[in-house]
Amino acid sequence: MALLAALGLTAPATAAEKKTLTVYTYESFISEWGPGPKVKQAFEKTCDCTVNFVGVADGVALLTRLKLEGTTSTADVALGLDTNLIAEAKQTGLFEAHGIDTSAAKVPGGFVDDVFVPYDYGHFAVVYDTETIKNPPRSLKDLVEGDPNQKIAIEDPRTSTPGLGLLLWIRSVYGDEAPAAWAKLKNRILTVTPGWSEAYGLFTKGEAPMVFSYVTSPAYHMVEENTDRYQAAAFDEGHYIQVEVSGILKSSKNKDLARSFLAFTLSPDFQAIIPTTNWMMPAAATDEALPEAFGRLVQPQKTLLMSPDEVATNRQAWIREWLSAMSMK
Repeated sequence: MALLAALGLTAPATAAEKKTLTVYTYESFISEWGPGPKVKQAFEKTCDCTVNFVGVADGVALLTRLKLEGTTSTADVALGLDTNLIAEAKQTGLFEAHGIDTSAAKVPGGFVDDVFVPYDYGHFAVVYDTETIKNPPRSLKDLVEGDPNQKIAIEDPRTSTPGLGLLLWIRSVYGDEAPAAWAKLKNRILTVTPGWSEAYGLFTKGEAPMVFSYVTSPAYHMVEENTDRYQAAAFDEGHYIQVEVSGILKSSKNKDLARSFLAFTLSPDFQAIIPTTNWMMPAAATDEALPEAFGRLVQPQKTLLMSPDEVATNRQAWIREWLSAMSMK
């Protein structure tokens, strides 16, 4: 290149000089069994670009990293925040309006936002091992007040979106009595992990007969392992929902490419990848029917969800209550 420059010549464009779209997301999304590899391959066919995924532990950790990096972040897109975090994410001033048509998105309760685009959703659930637990909890009350010898692995609400989901689910049902509920539930908690992967790994290894996860989690075992051993418990009070979203960073150097990617997340090509890789429900239409196993999952009769503003206002205070109730530092 130096010789070409000295001669006043320029080198022809190469594949290495393609634009790179940097997407911050959570680690399970980009694992070899997650959607990331297939999403990368599918989008690169359309964009004449390179997709660079950067993984962090979980959605809460993703927002924390973006706050720390601020306007110096190299991210073009953040994928993996959820509706419990979007008000706080907007308050950072780091995101800009996506400017794309999101009418294809269909999630329970509806979701329309000018900054964040939904790409999947799932109802949270207690997943249990049927070989160990014959009478699973039928409500949060059953979970809180049940046999302390039947342990559950849960996630930390400070670092994990499922952990935050459980915190908000209990708050939705118990209100100001939530700290007392946590104090009782503590006796059933085997451990609190930083993220979902660690908790679910303990569960499948038999360390705990229950884990806090998703209604859709058993579909993985039905489809990939041909077993009905692991099931989600249906709760009388309803189930708290998680809608996962993506957004464009104001500091992005590739905003048109980022918008194309957000639009792509609502396409049938992207949505078809989600059910059997992220094991969540698609947020828009797919080209093919979901596997038969999804029809055998718990169908929540009531969806619980707090407003993003209420969560943003109270999240830190409710986490402090949780820490106090759990006697953790």
